[in-house]
Amino acid sequence: MSDPLARKMADIEDGNRQGATQQESAELRDLKKRNRQLEQENEILRRAAAYFARDINPK
Repeated sequence: MSDPLARKMADIEDGNRQGATQQESAELRDLKKRNRQLEQENEILRRAAAYFARDINPK
């Protein structure tokens, strides 16, 4: 008898069972990583803009 996990994964890959394929899982993982990077970059830019705005418009 074959490994139940391998059988389940094969059924998902073949489209016989609901779930994310390995390719879809990898793509989702990569997109989540890219999203985290963009959020970090956005925060840096937000802070830089606030810093420079403070210098331009002193109170």
